[in-house]
Amino acid sequence: MTWLWATLSAFSLIILSLLTWYWTDRQTDKRVWRELTATAGQTHAVFDLAMIEGLPEPAQRYFRYTIKPGASLIMAVEIDMQGKLGLGTQDQPKYKSMKARQVLAPPHGLVWKLKSGAVSGSDGATPGTSWTRFWLFDLIPVVRVGGGRDHHRSAFGRVVSEGAFWVPASLLPSHHVRWEPVDHNTARAVVTYAGLEQAVDITVAEDGQPTSIRLQRWSNANEQKVFREQPFGGNLSDFRDFDGYRLPTRVEAGNHFGTEQYFPFYRAKVNNIRLLGAGVD
Repeated sequence: MTWLWATLSAFSLIILSLLTWYWTDRQTDKRVWRELTATAGQTHAVFDLAMIEGLPEPAQRYFRYTIKPGASLIMAVEIDMQGKLGLGTQDQPKYKSMKARQVLAPPHGLVWKLKSGAVSGSDGATPGTSWTRFWLFDLIPVVRVGGGRDHHRSAFGRVVSEGAFWVPASLLPSHHVRWEPVDHNTARAVVTYAGLEQAVDITVAEDGQPTSIRLQRWSNANEQKVFREQPFGGNLSDFRDFDGYRLPTRVEAGNHFGTEQYFPFYRAKVNNIRLLGAGVD
């Protein structure tokens, strides 16, 4: 019977270690979520059209559409969403239903907490690190990447691009945001923060509604599995009003945006956006 007790003890130790590992991940998610929420701060600053004078004309249209004059300058949001994730390829997308909650505070970072069937986990980014961690049945680790320079640079691209459609005030001119003209309907925001730089092109309609975003994102989502800059982006639709902001509630995005290889692996429908900071309960 000694071998049986030894086997049971070893198995129990493994289960306990996995549960502790999972609990540690969850605690990290919660801690970073709190830290990013705190970046919203309390400010009395409000949007004024004078803030966008001199910007490329499409950028001015973008801000006039997404932020109402007099609205509090919100720099962080919490988002509830559902939708589908493509876990396959362009030819065989293998879409799976998902639900997720997210805190987004560009350029500082984000935490995206996902539940899709038996799989759960999170993507995260802070000024110093980033991660992708997913679990099966909240017990078996199935994906664990991050902590390196390449992953962090890629995650920063996500923070900036999602800020372009869910936290537009984060792209107002500042010491870490500058704008460049592209064409009649597109302007480029360049964000520099914590040793990283990311440009994102925002295309708008005549009334200023953002229709798509595009960036050269640092990614290894290619046949060679080599990190390099490559097109990433997506389309925005179903805009709704949120306390002085007009934000998209449907987003479709993926790698190789604007090319024949485009695969929209991310299709999200937003159920709610909570603006964090001054003037928001």
